[in-house]
Amino acid sequence: MRARLLTLVVATLAGLGLVLPAAPVAASTGGTVDGDTHPNVGLIAFYDAEGRFRCSATLVSPTVLVTAAHCTSGTLGKTLVTFASVVAEAPPSPLPVAADPAAGYTAQELADAGYLSGTAYTHPEYSDFTDLSNWNDVGVIVLDEPVTTIEPAPLAPVGTSDAIRQPRRTIFRAVGYGTEVRQAETGPQKPTPMSYPIIRRYVDMPGQKITPQIIQTNGNEKDPFGTGGTCFGDSGGSLWLGDAVVGVTSYGYTDNCRYLDGYQRIDIPVVADWLAGFLD
Repeated sequence: MRARLLTLVVATLAGLGLVLPAAPVAASTGGTVDGDTHPNVGLIAFYDAEGRFRCSATLVSPTVLVTAAHCTSGTLGKTLVTFASVVAEAPPSPLPVAADPAAGYTAQELADAGYLSGTAYTHPEYSDFTDLSNWNDVGVIVLDEPVTTIEPAPLAPVGTSDAIRQPRRTIFRAVGYGTEVRQAETGPQKPTPMSYPIIRRYVDMPGQKITPQIIQTNGNEKDPFGTGGTCFGDSGGSLWLGDAVVGVTSYGYTDNCRYLDGYQRIDIPVVADWLAGFLD
């Protein structure tokens, strides 16, 4: 299940982006329009038994993108991939509709629409948000054709995050395609996740805590040491420490994306060993 309420107790999804027609897609809070700062971070779209969804993912080899397991588990057919920094400024969405939604995208229809295609794989020990000690919310997209015009992102060595002794004094950067949280033009004037624009952004955040599986950050744009946080649509996007990727966006606490954010660590053996099988 991808459509869930956001609570840490049940560890629901902070980066999920539903792109069914007329369905809201939530957003990054604060942050900076990315442009070409992180060209190896892309948007992915896919079908499962519940409909069509979107997430973020990061190119880590010419043929492999790393993302969240909840962005790969149950995928039907192929996954759409694009590295365009601006996908849509306003509706309608340019993403194609599968000819047969029950079967998902085909490589041919994605190629005809001008998008890359790939096959989704989910970590075999993904707990589906049931076990904090064995989270493993990581998946990959293996592209049908290699990308030769974009430099892949480097992965942090195993144990990188374990060396951080003061998380609250460490700044992490998250990159993804969540859209804005802002006051709506009509109705209640409170910060609300918007469906558009769909563009790549990055946010800088101070750490909050680090566990053997998770990095947690303070994802509030009012934090004096940060510029924002992640939310719906950012799932699977990369968490950077310096020049390397240490995690992927996994979950959040609130439905307006103004509190703590959680990231699946990929600098741990249970994840790194699995990823190595795709990168060899």
